Amino acid sequence: MVDAMIEEAKAALRLEAHAKRAALGANRRAEAAKAVSDHFFESIKLTPGDIVAGYWRIRDELDCQAILIRLMDSFQPVVLPVVMGPDEPLELRVWEQGAALYPAGFGTLAPAELAPRAEPDIVLVPLLGFDAKGTRLGYGGGYYDRTLVQLKKRPQLVGLAFSAQEVDEIPRENHDVPLDAVVTEVGVRQFGNGA
Repeated sequence: MVDAMIEEAKAALRLEAHAKRAALGANRRAEAAKAVSDHFFESIKLTPGDIVAGYWRIRDELDCQAILIRLMDSFQPVVLPVVMGPDEPLELRVWEQGAALYPAGFGTLAPAELAPRAEPDIVLVPLLGFDAKGTRLGYGGGYYDRTLVQLKKRPQLVGLAFSAQEVDEIPRENHDVPLDAVVTEVGVRQFGNGA
C-alpha cells in the first residue's frame, strides 16, 4: 500500500528537482557530463566482463553517452533499458559494438528487439534527485524498482546526476531501492547500501 502523504511529498520534490535540473545551461551540462565520466572511471570498480546497464538520456537528464562509448571501446558489455509496458520491468538489451540503436519510447534509443538480453553487474541510474542516504527520486513510474526486484542478483546501483539535484531528504518506502553511489560533476559519493 502506497502512503498518500509520502507520494504527495515525492510529487512536490519531483517538481522542485525537475525545475533545478531544467535550469542548468548547455555549457554546464556538457562540462558536468565530462566530469561525471572522469569521476566514474576513477572511482567505480569495474572488472573485465562486468555488464553495465546504462541509459539513453531523455529530456534534461545527465548525458552518460561518454561513459557508454568508453565502456564499449574497452569491450565492457553494455545493456540499455527498454520500457515494455506501464507495469512491466525494463528489458535490458545488449548494445553490441557497431549495432544501431532504435527509438524505444519516451525519447530513448535502444538496441533492436532481437538483441540479446543480459543481467547487469552495475546499473547507471538516471534520477531527478538524491539525498545524503542514497535515496533516489525517480519519475514515479517504478520501472527501476520493478526491474531490480526481478533480477537474480542485486547489481551495484550508481546514480548519475548534477550536484544541483541533491535534496535534503527523500521519503523512502519499502519498495525504494537505495543507491550504492552517486556520481556528480563534483565527485563520487558512496552510500554503503550494497548487497
